Amino acid sequence: MSQPLNVGIIGAGGISQRHFEGYRLGGATVAAFADVSESTRKQREQEWQARGYASFEDMLDREALQAVSICSPNAFHAPAAIECLRRGIHVLCEKPLSLDLTACGEMIEAARLSGAVLQTGHHLRSSPQVETAKRLIDEGRIGQVTFMRLRQAHDWGGAAEVRGVFGSKSASGGGTLLDNGCHMMDLARHFGGDVSSIFARISTLKFDIEVEDVSLASLEFESGAQGSVENSWSATGWEESFAVYGTLGSLECSNRLGAPRLRLLTREYGFGSWDKGDETWYDFATPANGHVRSIQHFLASITQGLPVVCSGEDGRESVRLVLGGYESARTKLPVTV
Repeated sequence: MSQPLNVGIIGAGGISQRHFEGYRLGGATVAAFADVSESTRKQREQEWQARGYASFEDMLDREALQAVSICSPNAFHAPAAIECLRRGIHVLCEKPLSLDLTACGEMIEAARLSGAVLQTGHHLRSSPQVETAKRLIDEGRIGQVTFMRLRQAHDWGGAAEVRGVFGSKSASGGGTLLDNGCHMMDLARHFGGDVSSIFARISTLKFDIEVEDVSLASLEFESGAQGSVENSWSATGWEESFAVYGTLGSLECSNRLGAPRLRLLTREYGFGSWDKGDETWYDFATPANGHVRSIQHFLASITQGLPVVCSGEDGRESVRLVLGGYESARTKLPVTV
């Protein structure tokens, strides 16, 4: 029987707990982690029973790790990922890979040269509702995709301020268009293929921060299909939803009013009245945690050689779309990507 993988985590803030849980459920051992905050290190050492380091370099030098999750602020993703990959350590990097497309390319090249796995942390690809929708699209159940609407919006749980460094331009690089929008941009490509152009608008309306808290983007796909991506940090409650429309039917899923359910609506015998169609509902076991499933996919890519669920190239393209959105918002013009 093979030994469990020894894993490290770089950045021990809020999202790192999802990674820890995923590795624990996947049978891997989180042996060590790195975080610059002494108080965070003390807390996680007790919670995780793992060794804490002030720098990821020190952790890599002292620990025998086969894989690493990078959960640090966005500005610090690329240096840590490249160093791990050059050492042959498999990397699951939280989104975005980097806000520098050249750095994204360097990460992809480092993975290629070392043979290590590089997975982008777009966890929604691993959620059962997205997996089911993608299968139905690929099976041709809704025909040719013509339009989609993607939305991720929340209000930080009703908090008076944006959490942590998310409102900092230097640390995060952007607001809701980046933080939430990059997930939606990845889903857009996942469902509809490559995007040819983007037109976006952004605003800062609720919080006193350096980045935007509302964004709206229109996408044109290379296929000719159209898409809308909506994101907000000022939407009371929490919403994660997608709707994909095609020539033969549609797929719709939202958690706005409760547990996410996926509806497939098709017209088996042609189009008639609005309320008549072949309707199928898909319900999913709770919790259907995309983060945990994403990490399990990462482990399977390492141990079984399975295809990476969201590659470095996929991560780079979602960044390309976000950067195109910011350029469009600055110039007030569509941007070819």
